Amino acid sequence: MSLRQEHEIHTRRKGRNVGVGLMLAGFVVLVLALTFTKVTSGDFELPKAEELR
Repeated sequence: MSLRQEHEIHTRRKGRNVGVGLMLAGFVVLVLALTFTKVTSGDFELPKAEELR
């Protein structure tokens, strides 16, 4: 029982998947950083119940 060599198309797909995964992780980090910055700034306030009407 020998291991087969990985086909060339799988190598390219793996590289593309790693790239897409890194871009997705970067986007998530960016959104979290922007959210953290917005929440920790002094001008952030939750809307009051009276203003929701």
